[in-house]
Formats: sequence, structure tokens, C-alpha cells
Amino acid sequence: MIMPTPYLSVISLALLFVCAAPASAQERLKVAIAGLSHDHVHPLLNAHQRLEVDILGIAESDSQLASRYKERYQLPDSLFFHTVAEMLHAVRPDVVLAYNAIAEHVDVAEICLPLKIPLMVEKPLATTVEQARKIAKLAARYDTPVLTNYETTWYRSNHVLKQLVSEGNIGKLKKVVVRDGHQGPKEIGCSEAFLSWLTDPEKNGGGALMDFGCYGANLMTWLMDGQRPIAVTAVTRQLKPAVYPRVDDDATIILEYANGVTGVIQASWDWPYSIKDMQVYGDSASLHAVDPETLVRNQSVQRSVQLAVNSEYFSNHLTYLTAVLTAGEIPENDLSSLANNLVVVEILAAARESARQGKRVMLSDRP
Repeated sequence: MIMPTPYLSVISLALLFVCAAPASAQERLKVAIAGLSHDHVHPLLNAHQRLEVDILGIAESDSQLASRYKERYQLPDSLFFHTVAEMLHAVRPDVVLAYNAIAEHVDVAEICLPLKIPLMVEKPLATTVEQARKIAKLAARYDTPVLTNYETTWYRSNHVLKQLVSEGNIGKLKKVVVRDGHQGPKEIGCSEAFLSWLTDPEKNGGGALMDFGCYGANLMTWLMDGQRPIAVTAVTRQLKPAVYPRVDDDATIILEYANGVTGVIQASWDWPYSIKDMQVYGDSASLHAVDPETLVRNQSVQRSVQLAVNSEYFSNHLTYLTAVLTAGEIPENDLSSLANNLVVVEILAAARESARQGKRVMLSDRP
């Protein structure tokens, strides 16, 4: 079993993984799955079929949903359990990966962390600040890591962008614009099991604001080296109330920082196509991470150049987990870290409150 040891830097983790890869290639990461209702579980099951990861157990209370996955991926009955507690009584994985409703992450943490089993959840960490802090207290009490997985964490363009910003490539950072979303979860064909909680204001905490606003909050917190914004202003809309009657489907969030930097997060289920990009503006140039492999630098509207995106950061959450759980703790402001994602949940909670009240919310005023 892979167990955590003292924390290392991102560079140290990356170098350790590169050096250790040949020796560890024979021992695949051993994971257990909490829930199957999140469609992001498919890449993990595909990795299992490619023999890139070992799955020791799957906890899913919906027997029909479990049967569908069992048939689709030709999984044996012995892998399936009704509850997480039952599963962890029978198997001891390196890490549990949660693919259930966001509001249920805290329930999984309450089972895993006292057993000192690391946990990675799909974004965001929690639906409320209270839930997030409860998870953090459990992680501290049992000295066991809790991580959050975002697709954009593995975009090489984002990592090169941050490095260039840190080096002063665009001068003093002024503004960041992050756009995330797609045509809508129903429109792109998300499963009924996924939609049942993704469009539930309690289980997901909201609609597009939570589903895609969390990406921008995560990236902004990372770019700002863990700094919390001083104020949050948000506007949410229901552009398709007949399709999503219970939650917002479009959100704009403005973050104000003490050093004068402004973050603008545009999250929507009403884009004409799928988009996950980030633009940063300094006093001398801008950078645009267009997609995972494309980064453009602009000196002006007319002067632009595409940059190489050579990054040693991990390609996916499985290579990351293998390195982290083998080598050590997560750097404090890492994109997957608990410290970063506690701030993310604070931002999302303030954004929901701002949209509800129709006014700017000061984070310093929140308990």
C-alpha cells in the first residue's frame, strides 16, 4: 500500500515520479470507488481496462446503476458493495476516489479519514463552507490527505502560463478572465444518474455557478498563491428555465484582491461549444491558455505568438496520486490541495450569497 510521507514541492514530486517510474511500474495504484453517479468515473474505468490502475472495490447503493457499469466494463460481482463502509471493511486501497454528489463528499470523508485512507473527490470539494471545514478538520485530525480533481489541473498550458506570470513575463499581473462550460449537461448527453444531482440545488449546491465556477476559483486561488479575495460579486441567470428549472445555468463572478488584481469567472451551461480557457493580463502583455496544449502571448491585438507548452507536471490524476502518495504531502497551494480548495468553497459560497442578495459580498465579513 502506498502511504503518505512528509510534504515535497511540486518540482520535487515531479522529479521523484520521473526517477521512480521504472521501479514502480510493476505496482499499479490500488483504488476504491465511492459512487458511480458522476460521469467523470468513465476515464478511470477505461484506465482500469488498459491495466493502468487496479480497482479493489466499488461502492454504489443504486443496484441498477451498478449493474449498468458492471455490464459495460465487464466487472466482476466481487468488486461491488452497497456502501463505502462495507467496501472498506473488505478492502484496503491506496486511495478512495469519490464519484458521487458533491454534498456527499463529506460523508465519504467521515468514513475514509478515520481509517487513514486518502481521499480524492471530483470538483468542487464541497457545497458549503461548513462541509469543507468539517472535511479539513477530519484530514488534520487523522493526518490523511484529501485532494480535489479538476480537468484543468492537467492542462500543460496552464502550468506554463503560471510559470511565465511568476517570472514577470507579462509585467505586473492586473486581470484574469477564466471561461468554463459547455452547451449544458443535458444537451451534451450527461447520464440521468449524473443529471439527477447535478441539477439539484442541495446535492450540487447550485447549477453552472458550482459546476463550472469552481474551475475559475481554483485557478485564481492558484495564480494568487493561495490569497483569498477581499470581495466577491456574482450574477446568476436562468437562460433555459424549462431545461434547468431549479438551478442557475449561467454565472459571472468577479473577484477583487487586496493587491488590485481582478478575477472574472464566466461559467455557463449556455456556451455554443465546450470551453475551458484562461487569459491573464499584465501591464506589458497578455497570455491566453486556449486549451490544454495551446498558449498564446499577445504584445498587442496585432502582435501574437504561440508558445511551447513544455511542462513536467503530471498528465492526469493517477500519475499525480501515485507520486504524492509515494513521496509525500501536497504543496500548500497546489491545485488539488485542501488549502486551495477551502478557499474555492469560500468563493463559491460568497458568489451564491452575492447573487441572492444582489450585492457585493466582503469575504472578511464572513465567519
